Amino acid sequence: MTASQLKIDSSTDGVVLVSLAGDWTLQNSIPSPEGALSAAAAEKRRLAFETGALAEWDSALLIFLANLFALCRRDGIPVDQSGLPEGVRKLMALASPENQRSGVTHGSARPPFLERVANKAIGVVGGVKEVLSFIGEVTVAFGRMLRGKADFRRLDLALTLQETGAQALGIVTLISLLVGVILAFVAAIQLKMFGAQIYVADVVGIGIVRVMGAVMTGVIMSGRTGAAFAAQLGTMQVNEEIDALQTLGLSPIEYLVLPRMLALMLMMPLLCVYSDLMGVLGGMLVGVGLLNLGVLEYIAETQKALNLTHFLVGLTHCFVFGILVAVAGCLRGIQCDRSASAVGYAATSAVVTAIVSIVVATAIITLSCQVLGI
Repeated sequence: MTASQLKIDSSTDGVVLVSLAGDWTLQNSIPSPEGALSAAAAEKRRLAFETGALAEWDSALLIFLANLFALCRRDGIPVDQSGLPEGVRKLMALASPENQRSGVTHGSARPPFLERVANKAIGVVGGVKEVLSFIGEVTVAFGRMLRGKADFRRLDLALTLQETGAQALGIVTLISLLVGVILAFVAAIQLKMFGAQIYVADVVGIGIVRVMGAVMTGVIMSGRTGAAFAAQLGTMQVNEEIDALQTLGLSPIEYLVLPRMLALMLMMPLLCVYSDLMGVLGGMLVGVGLLNLGVLEYIAETQKALNLTHFLVGLTHCFVFGILVAVAGCLRGIQCDRSASAVGYAATSAVVTAIVSIVVATAIITLSCQVLGI
């Protein structure tokens, strides 16, 4: 092992040449960067490097250069890194302060208004293209699955079914029950004025089964499952696990996205039926406990108010919501940048995107049913 050597030549006008020779490894004693700094600081000269005699190097060289560059930034001394090995330059670029805070500008002037508008428009167009491309890839993956050619683990699908189904029953029970109670209270205030308390069963039954049960289930799954999907895939993106799958020849869409979308598409209608039951039960608690209605009377009125069409409309809502929640969560996870803060942003963005999509889809389906007379 050759000792690490540092030679400083300031004979060239305007340049202090730092020559590195020998082995710059942790096993050797590394020189201090103060000598090179003092020679350059004397006349504010530019630092340059010569590494023709450099042998082996490891993080010891990087630590030396990082300390030297930090001192040069402090004293305003320019540095020319072209003489360093390419691997060293890349590692130092990754460790530079400019790359430590992604998306944060330091003292840069605000761009003009038209430029900001143009950047926003370009970003929106790019986002739409990404969404359409993702939907197309998912559609192709579903087609391959129907032909029995999709490459994903059935165990992952089973685990995701459990996570999105059985493990969500607790929160769905609580929210749906309370929504049914709230609807019954709101209806009872008005109906008691006319002595028509029995029609609380109609209001709660139709409201829960047709729309509210599906909407509340979709919102719950957006915050619970959609955010989890985005965080899981975002963390895999940060850890470069998705890149590893592509390197191994596996499609991330089939291997990661397809099981999650299938699980939500299968479980959301079942959760919707369970949510409807809990919502009607919540309304019955109010009707029986506060409005002095009989249990059999309330159930009979609910049966009279509901029909198969209401159930089908509610199930249609929930099936669509399952697709939207899965697409939003997986898409934001795949789009996640490679930083810890980006994972949190992806989870937040997935929830917002899913809830907005659910509200828009609800409006579209409701208007369509109104037009069709359903």
